[in-house]
Amino acid sequence: MSQSQKIGGEIGEIRASIDVSKLNAYIEKYVPAIRAPVVVKQFKPNSLDSSAKFVLRKKPAGQLLSNTAHQIEREYTMLNALHQHNTKSSTTPERIVPIPKPYVLCEDNSVVGTPFYIMEYLDGRIFTDARMLEVSREARRECWLSAVRALTALSDLEPAALGVASFGPSTPYFPRQIKSLTRVSLVQAEAVDIETGVKTGKIPLFDEMVEWYQNHLPDERKTGLRVVHGDYKLDNLIFHPTENRVIGILDWELCTLGSPLADFANLTQPWLIDPEMTVNADGIPALLGFKNTDFEPANVDELEREYCRLTNQPYPIAELLFARSWMLFRLSVIAQGIAARYARRQASSEKASIYIDVFPIVGRLARIVLEDGGAKLSLSAKAKL
Repeated sequence: MSQSQKIGGEIGEIRASIDVSKLNAYIEKYVPAIRAPVVVKQFKPNSLDSSAKFVLRKKPAGQLLSNTAHQIEREYTMLNALHQHNTKSSTTPERIVPIPKPYVLCEDNSVVGTPFYIMEYLDGRIFTDARMLEVSREARRECWLSAVRALTALSDLEPAALGVASFGPSTPYFPRQIKSLTRVSLVQAEAVDIETGVKTGKIPLFDEMVEWYQNHLPDERKTGLRVVHGDYKLDNLIFHPTENRVIGILDWELCTLGSPLADFANLTQPWLIDPEMTVNADGIPALLGFKNTDFEPANVDELEREYCRLTNQPYPIAELLFARSWMLFRLSVIAQGIAARYARRQASSEKASIYIDVFPIVGRLARIVLEDGGAKLSLSAKAKL
């Protein structure tokens, strides 16, 4: 395949309800960097691209189910702070965090119906399949190493130096996560299917897993409080059109302050997933992964060694066992949430019903990661049966 062929980031006709004339009036008045009028197109599935090569990120229309979802104001705040860091004369090239340049945040609902911000359009490659089948083996390795380097540039920054010290709690990250997500998971487990009357149910060995996490918390003083992207993975990265390096990190709506190990664990998650263990009733894997397959785009040990080299910590990282298992458990809670919304017929995705089977599978994967790492769960008599 030609390196110049477009990979990811496809656009089409606008699907969102946007008054383009109001948008153009706002741009003309407040964003001199963009020459109005603009023609608006929409990315698949979520963002907007104008013919002038800028991107508009907005909240979905209508009432949101969660107050913490689609926080584009937080996205803009973080992008703006990182842009200020990147453009300082004292910032060396290796300390630049690759992001699109943010231009303006608009919180006036009368313009396009919801708050939005406008940022730079980055022309590059987005790999939606972590196997990166479109490029050569060496290109895959170089891209994954670049993803690690981009992450360590972010993890190196002190929140106070960025001006975002109040962006999130200063308390340890993983205990916060455990407290909030376990509470959410228990509520989701009680959701009853409106047709069958069957509860969504708990994640397998939920209590035993939570007990293990609570008793084996990493010492977060080793890494210190850092900016956590919250969803750092391959398809949230834009790579240069022809060079194997990250030019932009996207989708910052879950960013907070916490442990940088969460992002590295999330990035390397595909190496923990055996696709054969996630096969659904139709024989199709619900999750793609590299474990027990003949195909992996890079060596995960090499990625960890590079991460350790750049963050000045010894290899291997003992705390990664916790972080990798927890991030899978977290994914299980997210999948359980989709299943719970489907039970109430509130989920918007046409494929929401598959998450009834997916969330227990991901929960088992989290347990397998611990067991493969030598961890021992305290199983109750009931759980052992």
